[in-house]
Amino acid sequence: MPKYVMWGSYCDNVLEKRAPYRQAHLDGLAAQKESGVLITIGPTKDLTKVFGIYEAEDAATVHQLVEADPYWKNGVWTEYSIKEWIQAF
Repeated sequence: MPKYVMWGSYCDNVLEKRAPYRQAHLDGLAAQKESGVLITIGPTKDLTKVFGIYEAEDAATVHQLVEADPYWKNGVWTEYSIKEWIQAF
């Protein structure tokens, strides 16, 4: 199955803005991880970017997952891009 890399950006004041949505966000990611579609995801140390790796049928599936996330719906993530990834090692 194809793998996809997602890069995105966080809003300003991310720590404050994410607080009301954090548990729903983490619960959704845990469900994605358990289903096998999410391999890994997390922020950069400076909390400006988010990086994730997904394994899905197609890019549209990954777009749907990202856009259903509470962080996207509530402006915590401000933009993102998805690229199909070839894992060499």
